[in-house]
Amino acid sequence: MLDGRVEVITGRERRRRWRLEDKLRIVAEAEAPGARFAHVAALNEVSRSLLWSWRAQVRRGALRPEPPAAFMPVQVAYPQLPATMPLPSAAAASRLPRDPAPRDAAAGQIEVELPDGSKLRVGAEVSLVALRRVVAALRR
Repeated sequence: MLDGRVEVITGRERRRRWRLEDKLRIVAEAEAPGARFAHVAALNEVSRSLLWSWRAQVRRGALRPEPPAAFMPVQVAYPQLPATMPLPSAAAASRLPRDPAPRDAAAGQIEVELPDGSKLRVGAEVSLVALRRVVAALRR
């Protein structure tokens, strides 16, 4: 307790969980001109070895701020019917089920076309975390 802060660790979890922002801030303090590494570690109540590890991760590029979320332009594209395929009559269309079950492999997929023309097809089984990583890698 160097600056009036007290952290009480209770229960089974004994390790502190550092937010990414805190890690980057502490590493930046240690990298500042004239900063003493051991003093910065003690001031922030982090071991010198952990601070040294974070510093190495920052230098390797493994520990960096996440890019802010951004909206991307979206264009909805519907599949084109072949010109030879007749459209159903109104009576036949009324007998069609309202919500047909997906029949092909493309059902449940999202296709994202990037500005450079490359396409990304994502199925329902892909997690949001994995999708974010892929999109972030494609933006670089």
